[in-house]
Amino acid sequence: MTESNEKNEKEEPKIEDEWLIRPCPVYEEEYKECSSLRGRFHQYFIFGETLDCISWKRDYDNCCRWRENKDVKSAKEIIENEKRRRKDRLVPHFSNDVWPRRTSPPDNWNSPLPEHIQKEYETSYLNIKSKELKGEIPPQVDISSYCTLM
Repeated sequence: MTESNEKNEKEEPKIEDEWLIRPCPVYEEEYKECSSLRGRFHQYFIFGETLDCISWKRDYDNCCRWRENKDVKSAKEIIENEKRRRKDRLVPHFSNDVWPRRTSPPDNWNSPLPEHIQKEYETSYLNIKSKELKGEIPPQVDISSYCTLM
């Protein structure tokens, strides 16, 4: 390792959950979609009102500051917003009380398939391609994948 590489690695701050930060153009696209006429119509149809899109714009600006200047405060704000979005998205999942949650898989989760399904699988495209990849049978030419112009 050269001295300049070691210097760059030492200067770059390490932030917990940095993997949550998306590429900056994603935040820009989310903002454009949220604030577009089509997006506003969709919001009104789904929620009965339009949503506040400023958080996407703020996240885009923070992302640019993080990528260009390594501004730790901006990165932490993005991460907090991403965690909040994830929590909001999973609220219906965790508040579902219709089905009991499993603690382990069913007893027969790996039992053999019924005989009629096994017979259908023998001639399936997936099975044939699997055998070709394993080298059990020679590759077959699929005539339907060719196009002929006359």
